[in-house]
Amino acid sequence: MDSELDWQSLPRFPFGDGPELADELLALILAGRKRATCWSVAEGIKGTVIGGRWVVEDGKGRPRAVLETVALSRQRFDLVDESFAAAEGEGDGSLAFWRQAHRDYFTRNGGFVPDMPLWCEHFELIQVLDLPG
Repeated sequence: MDSELDWQSLPRFPFGDGPELADELLALILAGRKRATCWSVAEGIKGTVIGGRWVVEDGKGRPRAVLETVALSRQRFDLVDESFAAAEGEGDGSLAFWRQAHRDYFTRNGGFVPDMPLWCEHFELIQVLDLPG
């Protein structure tokens, strides 16, 4: 991990669609369980590039960690495999859990379609930001 990384100029955002989920997913990242994420292609690429770094925020919008994108691919929801589900690190790590949790998420956030295209990103934890507050 970089010791003197200038993270303040990096893009910042939380995971999930609310403070509770943001904190839950951040905890999985910090524990080393979550190493991937995905989002609907309809949301755009969000500036994501391999080698790009960004700051993940907690549920209160505070910067907590720097991540680096190590892989990015486009995949249909119904073709996401067990290895990607495991890399997402949520629930029991199974594909069945991943499908249900993400079906629920996408339904809450604009609609779910079984063959919807996703951006699937793998990332590495570069630095934990232990900031006051």
